[in-house]
Amino acid sequence: MDIIKRKAYAKINLCLDVLGKREDGYHEVSMIMQTIGLSDDVTLRKQDEGISLSVNGADLPTDESNLAFKAAKLMTDTYDIKGGVKISLKKSIPVAAGLAGGSSDAAAVMMGMNELYDLKKDKDELCSLGVKIGADVPYCIKGGTALAEGIGEKLTPLPEAPGATILIAKPDIAVSTKEVYTALNVKELKAHPDVDGMTKAIVRHDLDGVIERMGNVLENVTIRKFPVIDDIKQLMKEHGAENALMSGSGPTVFGIFYDQRTAAECFGVVKNSGLAKDVALTTFVTP
Repeated sequence: MDIIKRKAYAKINLCLDVLGKREDGYHEVSMIMQTIGLSDDVTLRKQDEGISLSVNGADLPTDESNLAFKAAKLMTDTYDIKGGVKISLKKSIPVAAGLAGGSSDAAAVMMGMNELYDLKKDKDELCSLGVKIGADVPYCIKGGTALAEGIGEKLTPLPEAPGATILIAKPDIAVSTKEVYTALNVKELKAHPDVDGMTKAIVRHDLDGVIERMGNVLENVTIRKFPVIDDIKQLMKEHGAENALMSGSGPTVFGIFYDQRTAAECFGVVKNSGLAKDVALTTFVTP
């Protein structure tokens, strides 16, 4: 097989808690991750040697500073692949958005090269390797609904989340995950999301239980710097969202709706408000 095409799906955090900072500088987290239908298209083609990357739909580097390139190099070096790969990346997931677009692209490249070169590596092995690229990469390899602990690499699969319509809105700003975590003072946090309760609600297939337990401690940092995030949250809730939350380190906001019609009406309101640059309707998916 000389060509592989894969979808690289975005993720949201239904809840995100930070428990403390580790000696190695990383933060200990506990969060519920969920794959959504918004995706990038990743095409891999064999070539005689070397790694080449082209990106359509976003102004991104095409060298080793791009996680997709980094993933290809890691696979090549780790498994001594005798051959090259040409990667074509068509971006639909907003960049620097808290949706793990870069990590998902890296995961798609790793799984694609595993197939392209018939390496026969299982997902657990690829996850162990992928954490070298980024903490979200192991989750993006497995996808679905999961409890993520450690720095995000310790994954416990959960049943599929209850069905809902999701509205995604990203304001015209870019957020550095590293800067957000650096600015977070865990000792000053006055409240923590109920991750255990959220897990139990998902197991019960209880959408109301999921909605009422949504929470993200990183909002304490990012919204303080970019109040427009809270403006988008409130606008969604005023126009039919059962709840709305910032995903990851931000700045993307997602709202959860019981029905598509209400979500579509809110889509129009958010789009016309000028608060967000990227607005999309999607659903939870299990790749």
